[in-house]
Amino acid sequence: MNALTSRRHPSAVVLLLLLGLLLTGTAYAALAPKQATAASTAAGADQVAYGKELFVANCATCHGANGLGIDQAGPSLAGVGAASVDFQMGTGRMPMTEPGVQAKDDLQVKFTDEEISDIAAYVATLGPGPSVPDEEYTDGSKGDPGKGGQIFRVNCAMCHNSAGAGGALTRGKDAPSVQGVSGKHIYEAMETGPQSMPVFNDANLSPESKRDVIAYLEAQQEAGNPGGNPLGSLGPVPEGLFIWTIGLGLLVGFAVWLGQKSA
Repeated sequence: MNALTSRRHPSAVVLLLLLGLLLTGTAYAALAPKQATAASTAAGADQVAYGKELFVANCATCHGANGLGIDQAGPSLAGVGAASVDFQMGTGRMPMTEPGVQAKDDLQVKFTDEEISDIAAYVATLGPGPSVPDEEYTDGSKGDPGKGGQIFRVNCAMCHNSAGAGGALTRGKDAPSVQGVSGKHIYEAMETGPQSMPVFNDANLSPESKRDVIAYLEAQQEAGNPGGNPLGSLGPVPEGLFIWTIGLGLLVGFAVWLGQKSA
């Protein structure tokens, strides 16, 4: 009996080896890193080259032909990453129409999405920095508005106010409204910290938490304002001042009218 169970077919070892090789090859094909093709490499090189041409023509006056900045004109862009370029140019803040402590609020995007992507690809070659976020983390429908509201009130409301309507800062600056801003640009602003805004990188605010903030802001916009005109969303102070001024004016006018009627 033992002799029968210990006997194997001569081809069993060969079949096991073939099966092992097949499984190993399949696993390697599925898990091995994909090598860039010549076409994709050439396309990337062309994008960077065209981005450099656009940069020299439109950005070099302030940031220098090599992107390392010019004293009293513009900072170095080495290490700012593609995300910073996509945010600044995608929201119309750059190029600035005139020097100042802050870009103006009447923003108009001056470049197409493809041109912005080309310039961002070139700037990304100047030094490592944040990249443009994946759509997975900019889709507010996948986030938690409740958690996002807590994060926003702790970290953002002091400048942008609790409704995201913006507010005044010191030295002629202001925190812009974040209402109506795309999820991608909100994420990039948190990731890069434009102008006076602090940087919320992945070490202190995870991509999922940033997505929760986007979900909260989108929920705020969808809910609207049931109270009518928000008066800047600054809370009860401007509302009380408005009612006091209008109400007192009506009372004074009514008193004057009564005085004229009785005269």
